[in-house]
Amino acid sequence: MSGTTFAGALNTGLRRALADDEKVVLLGEDIGRLGGVFRVTDRLQREFGPYRVIDTPLAESGILGTAVGMAWRGLRPVVEIQFDGFVQPAFDQIVNQVAKMHARTGGRVRMPLTVRIPVAGGIGAAEHHSESPEAYFVHTAGLRVVSVSNPQDACTMLRQAIACDDPVIFFEPKRLYHVKGEVELEDLATAAPMSAARVVRPGDDVSVVTWGSHVATALDAAEALADDGVSVEVVDLRSLSPWDVEAVTASVRRTGRLVVVHEGARQGGVGAEICATVTETCFADLAAPPLRVTGHDVPYPPAKLERHQLPDLDRVCHGVDQVLGRAPLDPRAVAVSAATHQGQGSPAGAAPSGATSDGTAADAEDDGVTHRAVAVHDGQEVAA
Repeated sequence: MSGTTFAGALNTGLRRALADDEKVVLLGEDIGRLGGVFRVTDRLQREFGPYRVIDTPLAESGILGTAVGMAWRGLRPVVEIQFDGFVQPAFDQIVNQVAKMHARTGGRVRMPLTVRIPVAGGIGAAEHHSESPEAYFVHTAGLRVVSVSNPQDACTMLRQAIACDDPVIFFEPKRLYHVKGEVELEDLATAAPMSAARVVRPGDDVSVVTWGSHVATALDAAEALADDGVSVEVVDLRSLSPWDVEAVTASVRRTGRLVVVHEGARQGGVGAEICATVTETCFADLAAPPLRVTGHDVPYPPAKLERHQLPDLDRVCHGVDQVLGRAPLDPRAVAVSAATHQGQGSPAGAAPSGATSDGTAADAEDDGVTHRAVAVHDGQEVAA
């Protein structure tokens, strides 16, 4: 396949940012002479010199602390954290300095700082090299958090992040570095905003919301389910904080069903926030409880076992089958469903028309898919 790799697109975005603004500087471990462990900064030190593409000691907290000082003095530093698990030593600087500086100074000091983090698993790496720490940063006010899924977004959104006056945590899924696609240097004034979600496949029956490398997984699942007569809408969230509530709720209001897919842990994950918000704002439109397909709540396993940790096509399809009532609901969702039914009304899918309250699928009404959906709100049937 022709085109530019994901890593090459990031390199193109960095080169353009360095050329456009002399205040842009890059810092990181082995990003200069080596060009980074994933070669994202390849040849940039040769082109822009060692004072703008800076090799640092192996000290993440020191790298971020230096970047904070640079940003305070008007530069636009771009930090590379070599692997996701290495960002924890810099957590204090990011959470207590980077995120709070603007508010702490009454708006007088901005932090136009970008932190690039190769993230997540799927490449058979060693311990501390396959983490999904997005929930830590989404929970921190004062940060923007984005995750890209394709080479074009890698190039454009990285330039947008660098141009932004707010600090941005920029997640790069490692397993995408060699994926190729067509890339052009978009005009940032007319490009889609960094915070906007994108519908990458329209559909009518179920909304699947995801980001990063799992956009491709969701698209594969949607294609497989189409052969079974199920129409899945895939939404690439792109920005995790702030996230595009309007786009997601608009999709769910049309389909009535939501599955959120991510690789991070289920407990306290970004999917929980999305499901809660959708439930609060689209309750009467839901035909089934929102459902999460996530990594398991365990430390990331050794490489030989990671295929059991990562959401794959089968798990996404199973999630869609559950919200359609074609498979028993997860017992945890059933417990919530039962509790809700005893209270003030619920989405019909809390006990979806195709499933009984104990989670056992009822007889299918039509080709294995139960279509009847009645929501009760304030004691009234409001949708069918």
